[in-house]
This record gives sequence, structure tokens and C-alpha cells, in this order.
Amino acid sequence: MSAFLIRSPYDEVGGIVYFGRMLDRIRLHLRGELPAQYHEMFGGGFDERTCDFLHVRFPDLYECARTEATDDELLAWCVATGRQPTEEEVEVWNGFMAKRGWRDAMSQMVREELEARGWFHRTEIQTLFDFFDADEGRPVRTFGTIHRNA
Repeated sequence: MSAFLIRSPYDEVGGIVYFGRMLDRIRLHLRGELPAQYHEMFGGGFDERTCDFLHVRFPDLYECARTEATDDELLAWCVATGRQPTEEEVEVWNGFMAKRGWRDAMSQMVREELEARGWFHRTEIQTLFDFFDADEGRPVRTFGTIHRNA
């Protein structure tokens, strides 16, 4: 894991975005160290979508993570228990997830979060992934470039 408690949603495990971030959150929760700001959506939202994509249940993955398995071992468990998505499905998944909040039903949420933080000038933040990175102090990676926090 990087210097950040929770890795960027853009970081991939087995070619799949967000999965590693979910594992970081699970591991922190297991140790009783998950910051309060992450409790509301824990097991829901993108966690639930990711588990649905892999055809596993979040509570089952949570229990499997108790074994201190590696990221790759947990992904292998998901594939064995749920399903192995095709390369094309992973490509579509990654594109969908990385763009969530940009010109879709979640756009209003991104705008509201930016307004709540007074980040009206942060035009580089277009998606929820961008927002997570900015909110956690990482440079925002949009459209193949990295924008330093302003």
C-alpha cells in the first residue's frame, strides 16, 4: 500500500479498477482502523457494484479477507467463487467505473461534494474517482494527465 491509507480507485488488481481500494477498506475495517468517513458506504456503493461484477457477496469477501490473503489471492477467490470476467467485460467495467460521475446520474453528487468543500475552481475533478483522489490528497489523474491539488 502507498503512503495513503486507502489506494486510488484507479489502481488495478488483476486489471480491475477499484478492487484494491475495496480491499484496503475491508482490511482497515477488520483492524478497527477504517476512518468514520468511509463507514456509510462500506459494503454498498462501489463495493457492492464490484462484488456484483465478480458475482460474489461482499460479506463473503469480507470473511475471506480475514485470512490475510493477498490482493491476488482474494481476486482468485472471487473468480473461483463467482466468475472470471472476460477481457472485454473488464475493459467495459473499468471504463464505466473510471467515468462514473461524468455526465451521468452521479454528476450531481460530484458537484455537491465539490461545493461542500468549496472546490468550485477544481475543474480537473470530473468523476467520483477524481474526487476520491483529490479528497484523499492524491494528484487527480484525468484524461491521461496528473493534476496537482490546487
